[in-house]
Amino acid sequence: MDESTINAMFKPKPSKQEAKADTTTRVAREILDSESRKRDAKTERLRLARLASEASDTEAPAAKPKVKAKAKAKAKPKAKAKK
Repeated sequence: MDESTINAMFKPKPSKQEAKADTTTRVAREILDSESRKRDAKTERLRLARLASEASDTEAPAAKPKVKAKAKAKAKPKAKAKK
């Protein structure tokens, strides 16, 4: 029998370090996948809200707000010269 056949029949048991590393990797990937799914769902929700908002803006354009006139700078009183 060659080695690949033996390994297929009798799977080698991972060492403690390998088992711990595999567990850590699996948990980290689950966390990253979960965050990715949440981010994608939020992006989709916000995209749909933006499209709905843009659609309502094109149907009823809002009146432009009046632009306020800029306030003039107040003149500062001149200081009296000391003699």
